[in-house]
Amino acid sequence: MIDIPEHMTSIKEAAELTGLSEDTIRYYEKIGLLPYADRQPNGHRAYSKQQIQGIIFLTRLKATGMTLEQMKNYRELAVVGNSTLDTRLQILKEHHLKVKQSIAELMETQRFLEYTIDHYIETDQNPDIHNHECDAVVSERMLAKHR
Repeated sequence: MIDIPEHMTSIKEAAELTGLSEDTIRYYEKIGLLPYADRQPNGHRAYSKQQIQGIIFLTRLKATGMTLEQMKNYRELAVVGNSTLDTRLQILKEHHLKVKQSIAELMETQRFLEYTIDHYIETDQNPDIHNHECDAVVSERMLAKHR
């Protein structure tokens, strides 16, 4: 977990805490994905701990493939309040399922790469000049044996 200060933070600090650039934060405000930041007397943006937590939540959704439009829709529902809780819950459940499916696909790809690497190591250590199969065929066969 990121240690977020209790006091108001500048846009520079918000960028550091969230991993977004200052320009991205400004853009997200402009398109309505984020509420406009509070302003200090000098006109500089100031972000509360709750705003930083909200930005971090959005970055997690984006990192898992949710589009800006979907994130904006989710945020708009959150602003409405508890009457949209069921809808937001359904959105997150559907997104969670997509994330699980993506992880399963990535794990399958990881296994494919591991078996291909093992094949290369085996071929390097025990070259068979009579084996002319392409890497994809060997890797698919190896994966099939180990499923």
